[in-house]
Amino acid sequence: MARRFAGDRLVIASHNSGKVREIGDLLAPYDVTIVAAAELALPEPEETGATFIANAEIKAVAAARASQLPAVADDSGLVVPALGGAPGIKSARWAGRQRNFTKAMTRLEREMVNKDDRTAHFVCALSLAWPDGHVESVEGRADGALVFPPRGDKGFGYDPVFQPNGYQITYGEMEPAAKLGINHRSDAFRKLLAACFEE
Repeated sequence: MARRFAGDRLVIASHNSGKVREIGDLLAPYDVTIVAAAELALPEPEETGATFIANAEIKAVAAARASQLPAVADDSGLVVPALGGAPGIKSARWAGRQRNFTKAMTRLEREMVNKDDRTAHFVCALSLAWPDGHVESVEGRADGALVFPPRGDKGFGYDPVFQPNGYQITYGEMEPAAKLGINHRSDAFRKLLAACFEE
């Protein structure tokens, strides 16, 4: 059985303001004070895992130990079957040190030339770690297709080139609340909340 979260403060082990905002919105009903890793000047550990869950656990455990508070970390990315699963766990690395996702989307478009299969899905692994090293992890997913050129200026990352199944607009064209209701992060959070937060 999963360990229950019983505290009132939780570190979000991310320096990505978009992720911090989304995770904070998802936790808003649970009367938890959110502390971003950047506020505590926590270092970003090297993501050496071979899976989304392994990388989320690395980040959550590092933040929990450094802050002596429970910490939640997200590792997420875009998986494109036509590219053998790339960019996958290297989704952020495609954007370079400057986190330039315009550059990453340009690379993606270039690599998709002459590829008939435009299906793609986002994966989000969430790990909740405690200072004693205990970790609970879940994974969520959202399916869709790639569209080029990028459309929309809302969201972050690869949102402007991802059109979720059942919609005619990209994540980049969606209002944040609408995207949050259907995306991979909310899918993972539903699982984490059911396991660790809800009675």
